[in-house]
Amino acid sequence: MTAQQNTSLASFTGDANPYGGGDPYADYRTADLPFTQYANLADRQLGAGVVAANDEFFAQRENLLVPEPAEFDPEHFGHKGKVMDGWETRRRRGASAEQPWPTEEDHDWALIRLGAPGVIRGIVVDTAHFRGNYPQAVSVEGASVAGSPSPEELLADDVKWTTLVPRTPVGGHAANGFAVSTEQRFTHLRLKQHPDGGIARLRVHGEVVPDPAWLTALGTFDVVALENGGQVEDASNLFYSPATNTIQPGRSRKMDDGWETRRRRDRGNDWIQYRLVDRSQIRAVEIDTAYLKGNSAGWASVSVKDGDEGEWREVLPRTRMQPDTNHRFVLPEAAVGTHARVDIFPDGGISRLRLFGTLTEDGAAHLAARHQELGG
Repeated sequence: MTAQQNTSLASFTGDANPYGGGDPYADYRTADLPFTQYANLADRQLGAGVVAANDEFFAQRENLLVPEPAEFDPEHFGHKGKVMDGWETRRRRGASAEQPWPTEEDHDWALIRLGAPGVIRGIVVDTAHFRGNYPQAVSVEGASVAGSPSPEELLADDVKWTTLVPRTPVGGHAANGFAVSTEQRFTHLRLKQHPDGGIARLRVHGEVVPDPAWLTALGTFDVVALENGGQVEDASNLFYSPATNTIQPGRSRKMDDGWETRRRRDRGNDWIQYRLVDRSQIRAVEIDTAYLKGNSAGWASVSVKDGDEGEWREVLPRTRMQPDTNHRFVLPEAAVGTHARVDIFPDGGISRLRLFGTLTEDGAAHLAARHQELGG
């Protein structure tokens, strides 16, 4: 089990310059992090939450999971001091005048419930706008606990915590990225900052591993939904918004909560390719263009293939889409496959794709075996 900081910037770790005015992100430090292709398992839209923290004197723990980038208002002060858009704890002190410094073991912590349990591929600890008040180091642990445990149950002695990111120095006003290679299914994280300080945002990228017993009990369900283990493998264009939006829970709430491509000036078309939760029989399709009014797809089709080397087979022919409308189609016969693809013509966007069906017998067996292998 290893973890490392994924950045090639030599000056990434350490102090950021004091805010000099103007664009607060002008000197923000970041890098390309390959694991961000995976969904954010700590997304509030999936049901994630910060269930507890030992201290949140200056800024609330819930800010860690806000989907938007952290904001900075240099003139915003409250009764406790500077108001920051993140999670910030008070300054730790030592035991006496002779030893006024925190000990090596002193740290603050927050407990995070993942919105969807899964295998974690990478973690981003973002210290945006924390320039002189960021932690010296951070560490992250993961646990797998069934049900809906309370903070007290998560902190009990019998809960096994696995180190995902060992104690590692971080930089201020920077997106600190860590690759994770632990092949286990986790439901909760414990984020620690050593010895104290502030963190703006936490992102936990990985692959959803659903509970097979739950899906079996549901019977027919959305076999491409992110919360059920579906994932986006590729897309033709991600100019305005990520393709993963199309398999998020619920209906889209605004235009950028779906998938929209740039305007085409050629004779091609745009598309998204998905991997289903496992091998499935698809019986119905739902394509929603909610909030896409002057920019929805003109037409859409859906294809399915069975196995990585299988041939694509169109199961919903090219069909006219209406703006800001939920379109529902019952397939004439069940389509069996492991992958799906939606093509839109010529460009534009859709907000959601739903593929309703059931796992095949071998798909259910494979999913159950993987769940057990990953410690579910």
